[in-house]
Amino acid sequence: MRVDRVRLLNFKCYGDADLALERGVTVVHGVNGSGKSTLLEAVFFALYGSKALDDRTLDDVITTGEEESEVELWFTHDGREYHVERRLKLRGDRATTAKCVLETPTETIEGARDVRREVTDLLRMDAEAFVNCAYVRQGEVNKLIHASPSDRQDMIDDLLQLGALEDYRERASDARLGVKTVLDGQREVLEDLQQQVEQKEAQDLHAQLNDLESRRAEISDEIDHYETQREQARETLETAQKVLERHEETRAEIETLEDEIAALQSKIEATERERADASDEISEIRAQREELADERTDLLETVDLETADPDEETIQSRIDELEARDEELADELQDVTVTIETGTEEIERLRTEADELEAQAETARDEADDLTARIEDDEETIAEREAKLEELEAEIADVRASFDDTPVDFGAAESHLESLEADREELTAELNDVTADIRTTENAIEEGERLLEEGKCPECGQPVEDSPHVDVLDDRRAERDELVAEREELEAERTELDERIDRAEALLEAEQRVDRLEDNRQNVEQLLAEKREAIADRRDQRDQLRADADEYESEADAKRAAADEREAEVADARADLGEINTERGELTETLRTLERLSEIADERTTLESEIERLRERMADWEEINEERRETLSAKRERKRDLESEFDDERVETAREDKRNAEQYIEQVDEKLEALEANRAEVQGTIGGVEEKLEELERLRERLDRVEAQCEHLESLYGEAETLQTTYGELRAELRQRNVETLERLLNETFDLVYQNDSYAAIDLDGDYRLTVYQKDGEALEPEQLSGGERALFNLSLRCAIYRLLAEGVEGTAPMPPLILDEPTVFLDSGHVTQLVSLIESMRNDFGVEQIVVVSHDQELVGAADSLVSVEKDATSNRSRLERGEPPEADLLASD
Repeated sequence: MRVDRVRLLNFKCYGDADLALERGVTVVHGVNGSGKSTLLEAVFFALYGSKALDDRTLDDVITTGEEESEVELWFTHDGREYHVERRLKLRGDRATTAKCVLETPTETIEGARDVRREVTDLLRMDAEAFVNCAYVRQGEVNKLIHASPSDRQDMIDDLLQLGALEDYRERASDARLGVKTVLDGQREVLEDLQQQVEQKEAQDLHAQLNDLESRRAEISDEIDHYETQREQARETLETAQKVLERHEETRAEIETLEDEIAALQSKIEATERERADASDEISEIRAQREELADERTDLLETVDLETADPDEETIQSRIDELEARDEELADELQDVTVTIETGTEEIERLRTEADELEAQAETARDEADDLTARIEDDEETIAEREAKLEELEAEIADVRASFDDTPVDFGAAESHLESLEADREELTAELNDVTADIRTTENAIEEGERLLEEGKCPECGQPVEDSPHVDVLDDRRAERDELVAEREELEAERTELDERIDRAEALLEAEQRVDRLEDNRQNVEQLLAEKREAIADRRDQRDQLRADADEYESEADAKRAAADEREAEVADARADLGEINTERGELTETLRTLERLSEIADERTTLESEIERLRERMADWEEINEERRETLSAKRERKRDLESEFDDERVETAREDKRNAEQYIEQVDEKLEALEANRAEVQGTIGGVEEKLEELERLRERLDRVEAQCEHLESLYGEAETLQTTYGELRAELRQRNVETLERLLNETFDLVYQNDSYAAIDLDGDYRLTVYQKDGEALEPEQLSGGERALFNLSLRCAIYRLLAEGVEGTAPMPPLILDEPTVFLDSGHVTQLVSLIESMRNDFGVEQIVVVSHDQELVGAADSLVSVEKDATSNRSRLERGEPPEADLLASD
C-alpha cells in the first residue's frame, strides 16, 4: 500500500491543507507543537474513523470555532487506486459523521462501519493491528518492550492472525459444550416421550372408540323414528289450519261487505245533500246579480257619458281618453321634477365648491405663514453651520500640527505600523522556538534525573555503581540557562517593540481622525449649500401661495351668485308641480269609477257561468247515485251467498285436530332434544378418544424424531471435539513456525543496527519472551538496555514484524507504509545514525515502498528522499504544510 495524497479541512490545527506523498523516505519536520503528528493521525483517521481516536471523540477532531471538518485520502493498494472521504458536522454540541465514502476500482462503499470493515479486509488488519505493526505513534516506541509476555503474545498473534485460530478453537469448545447440553436435554425428552407412549397404549383406546360408535348408531335410529312421526303430525296440523284459515277468510269478507254497504249508503245520502246545497247556491247567485245591476245604475249617474246605458265599448273608449291625458300630465310632471332635482343639486354643488375654494384660500394663507417661519429658522441654521465649518477647519489644522514632533510624516503612519507588527511577528516566532527548545531541554533533564535516581547513566541508561555521570546533565542545565537568558532578552525586546507599536497606533488613529474631520467638513459644506438653495425655493413658494389664495376667494364669490339665480328657477318649477298633481287626482277618481263599471259587467258574466256549472253538477250527481244504488244491490246479494257457506261442525273438527297435532309435536320436540343432547355427548366422547389416538400417533412420530436427533447430536459432539483439538494443534504449529521466522528476521534487523557492537543475538521463545545475549554470552532482559538501545530494539522488533506480515502466510502481501512518529525521543546522535541505517535497510534491502518519519532531527532530515515542513501561524494558530527539497548530501549513503 502507498499513500498518494491527503487533504484536510478544519482538522484539528489544520485549516486547509493538501499534501501529495512520494515513494521512498518522507520526513515531516518542524518545531514541537506545529502539527506534525496530526498529519499522521489524519491518515490513520481516514482509514479507520472513530477507531483511530483512542479515548477521544469526534468533537476533538473538528477545529475549534468551526462547524465542519473533512479528511480525504488517496492511496494505492496492490496496484489499484482507492479514495476515501470522511466529513464531520457539529449538530448542537456533538459531532457526527455526515459523509463517509470509499471509492474502489469496482464499487462505491458508503457508511462509516462498512468503510472501516472494507479497509480492515483490504489491509488484513484492524486499527489496533495497524498501530502495533505499521504505525509507531509518538510515545509508543517502547510499547512492545514494556508489554508483558502474555500481552505481547496477544498483540503479535493478532497481527499474524493466529488469534483467529484461538477464537475458532474456543468456538469449537463452546460448540462442543453446547451440543453436550442439547444432547442431555434431548435424552431427557426421549425418556419422557417413551413413558407417555406406554401410558396411552395401556388405555386400549380402539376398543373404547368401537363401543361409543355403536351407541351413537342406536341413538340416531331412535331420532329418525320420532322425526317421521313428527312429520305426520305436522301434515295434520297443516290441513286443519287451512280449514280454519278459509273460515276466517269468509268471515272477514262478510265483515268487509258490511262495511262497504254502509259506506255506499253514506255516500248516496251525502251526494243528495250536495244536490240540495247546489240548488240553494243558485238562488244566492241570482240575488248577487241583481245587486250588481243596482250598483251599475248608481255609478252611471256620477260620470259624464253620451248615453244613459252605455255598452262596454263606450266605457272602454272613455277610459282610453282619460289614460292618455294622464300620461301627458305624467310627462309634464317628470319634466318639472327633473328641473327641481337638477336645480337643487346644482345649487348644492355651487355652494359646496364655494366653501371648498374659501377653505383652499385659507389653507394657502396658512402654508404661506408656515413658510415664513421656516425661512427664518433656515437663516439661523445657515449661520450655525458657517460657524461649525470654521471650528472643523481649526481642529484639522491642530491634528496635522501634532505630526511636527514625530519622525513619521502625515500619511505614512499605517505603513510604519505594519513594519513594526511584522518585526513583532518575527520576534514572536523566534521566542516560540526558544520556548520549545527550553521545554525539550527540561524534559531531557527530568528524564536524566529520573535515571540517576534509579542508579542509571543519564546518557546511555546503563547501571552505574559508584559515582554517577552527571556531565551530560550539567551541559543540559547550562544549555537551559542560556536559553532562558535568551528568552528574557527576546521578551524585553518584544516589550519595547510593543510600546513603539502603541505609539504608531496612536499616530494612525490621528490620521484617521483627520480623515473623519475632513469628511465632516465636506458634509457641512454640502449641507450649507443645500440649505441656501432651499431657502430661496421656500420664498418663491410663499409668494405663489398668497397669489393662489386671492384667486380662490374670487372664484368662490362667483359660484355663490350663480347659486342664487338657480334657486329662483326652482321655485317657479315647484308652483307648476302643484297644478299638475291636482289635475291628475281628478282624473284618477274618474278612471276608478269607469273601471268599476267594466268590472261589474265581467262579474255578471261570471255569475251566469257559475249558475250553469252548478246545474251541470247536479245532473252528474244524480247519475252517480244511480250507479251506487246498483253496486249496493250486488254487494247485498254477495253477503247472503257467503252467509249460506258457513259449516260449524267442520270448523270444530278442524280445531280439535289442530290442538292434538300441536300437543304431539311439542312432546316429540322435547324427546328429540334429549336424544340429540345424548348423541352430542357420545360424539364428544368419541372426539376425545380420537384426539387421544392422534396424540398417541404424534408422540410416536416425535419419539422417532428425538431418537434420530440424539444420534445426530452424538455425532456432532464427536466432530466438535475433533475440531477443537485440530484448531489448538494448528495454532501451536503456526505460532512455532512464525516465532522461528520472527526470531530470524529480528536478529537480521538487529544485526544491521548493531553489527559491530557488543550484542550477539536475540532469543524469542514460544511465549514471545525476549532475551538479548551479549558477545560474552550474558543474557539481558530488554528492560536492562539503555533508553536509546531499548528504542532501537523495539523499532527492530516492529520492523521484523512488518517484514513477517509483508511475506505473508502464503506468499508476499501488500503492506501499509511504515510510519514512525518521533522515533528519536530517547536517542542520542549515535543511535540516530543507527536508526538511519535501519530505515535505509527497510527501504533498500527489504523493499518497503514508502516510509514516513515525523522528526525534527537534522540527521533524519538529511536522510530523506523528500521533505515536508510544518509551520504554525502564531496569529491564527493554524498549521500549514510546505514541501521542501532534501540536502544534496545523502546521509543514508554515508558510512
